[in-house]
Amino acid sequence: MLNVNEISNACVKCGKCIPVCTIHEINRDEITSPRGFLDLIGAYKNQELELDKNLKKTFESCFLCTNCVEVCPNHLRVDSVIEKVRYDIAQKFGIAWYKKIVFFFLRHRKVLNFLARLGYVFQSCAFNLQNNNLGMKPKFNLPLIKKDRLLPSLAKKSFLESTSDFINNQGEKTIGLFIGCLSNYSYTDTGFALLEICKHLKINVDLLKDQSCCGAPHYFTGDFKSVEILAKKNIIYFEEKLKTLDYIIIPEATCSAMINIDYEHFFHMQENEEWAIRARNISSKILLATKYFYEYTNLEELLKTKKKINASITYHDPCHARKMQGIFKEPRSLLKQNYAFKELIDSNECCGFGGVSMQTNYYKKALEVGIKKAKNIQKSNIEIISAECSACRMQISNALEHEKISVKFSHPLELIAKILQD
Repeated sequence: MLNVNEISNACVKCGKCIPVCTIHEINRDEITSPRGFLDLIGAYKNQELELDKNLKKTFESCFLCTNCVEVCPNHLRVDSVIEKVRYDIAQKFGIAWYKKIVFFFLRHRKVLNFLARLGYVFQSCAFNLQNNNLGMKPKFNLPLIKKDRLLPSLAKKSFLESTSDFINNQGEKTIGLFIGCLSNYSYTDTGFALLEICKHLKINVDLLKDQSCCGAPHYFTGDFKSVEILAKKNIIYFEEKLKTLDYIIIPEATCSAMINIDYEHFFHMQENEEWAIRARNISSKILLATKYFYEYTNLEELLKTKKKINASITYHDPCHARKMQGIFKEPRSLLKQNYAFKELIDSNECCGFGGVSMQTNYYKKALEVGIKKAKNIQKSNIEIISAECSACRMQISNALEHEKISVKFSHPLELIAKILQD
C-alpha cells in the first residue's frame, strides 16, 4: 500500500534531489523540486491546502524522470506519490476531451488499427512528410500542435498487422514480443529489426497478437480506470503465454517499466494485493530487449564476428531503462562491438518527453529540456544517437530538428540488425 503522508514526512529536506530534477533545472522554484512536491502533497493530504488549478499545474509539471528517486538516500518514491495525486486531479478536474479520445483508442486496438490505416492515407493532407523517414510536420497550426513540431509519421500498415502470429526460426528457444504502440504504428523498423536478430539467433517468436497497450499514458495522467482494464487484460494474457514461452521481451523502456514495475505499484495503490502479486510474478519473465539479448543469447559473440562500421554513435539512457530497471551496460556492450562508440555528455539526463500532459499542456517546457539534450548531442560530435525508447526518439528527434542539428536517430536493435544483414 502506498502511504502518501508517510513518504512526504520521510523527506529530510537534504536537497540532493534538486540538482538532478528535470523540471527544477528549467524552472528554479522550490515548489517545482522533489522536496517541494512532497511538502505540497503532504499539505494537501492533511487538508492544509486545497487542490486548485495552481496546485494542479504544479503537480503536472513533474517529468516523472525518477532522477530524485535514484539519488535520494531513502529512495523515496516521489514519482509514485505524484502519480497517485494525478488520480485525484483527474477525479476533481476531469481529463481533457482530447486525452479521453486518445486513451479510448489506446484501449481499443481494433479501432486504433482502422484509424491508423485511415490516418496513413490522409496524413499528407494535414502534414508535410519529411525526408529520410524523419517524421512529419503540420502544414498549419492544429489544436495543441504547432507547425514547427516534428511528429512520427504513421506506417502504411502496423507492425503486428504486417507479421504472422508465430515465426518459427527452427530454434530451441521461443520468446514473446510486446511491441509497444509507437513501434507498432510509427517506428515499425524497430519490430522488424528485432525479428531479424531473432532469425540470426534462431529464436522463435510469438507475436502476441492479443496484447493491449501497456497503459503508461493513462497511468501518468490519472486515468486509473483504463490502467486497471489494460493491466488486468495483459497480466491474464501473459500468464497464459508464459506457460510455453521462455521470456516476453519489449523493445520499449517505458512499456517495459510499466509492465515490470508500475503494474505492481498501481495495484498496491489500489490496495489490491492479489493483482499486485500476479503482476510481480510475471515481471521476472518480462525483459527489455537489449537485456534479454545481452544476458540470455550469444548475440554479443555473434556481433564480434561481423565487420566494424566507421560510424560514430552514442546512446541516450531512457529514464525508464536506466533508473527504473538498471539497464546501462547491455545496449552499450552490444553496440560497441561494431560501431565507434562515444559516451554522450550527461547520457543519464532526461530527454524531456514527460508523458501526454507534458507534450500537450506544457510543451514549451518539454521542448526546453529537449533542446538542452540536443545541444549536448551536438557537443558529442557523433553521427547517430540511439535509445531503446520510442518516446525518447520522438522527443529527441523533434529537438534535433528544431535546432537544425544533423544527427540521425536509430533504435539500438535497428543498428544491430543492420550489422547482421551486411
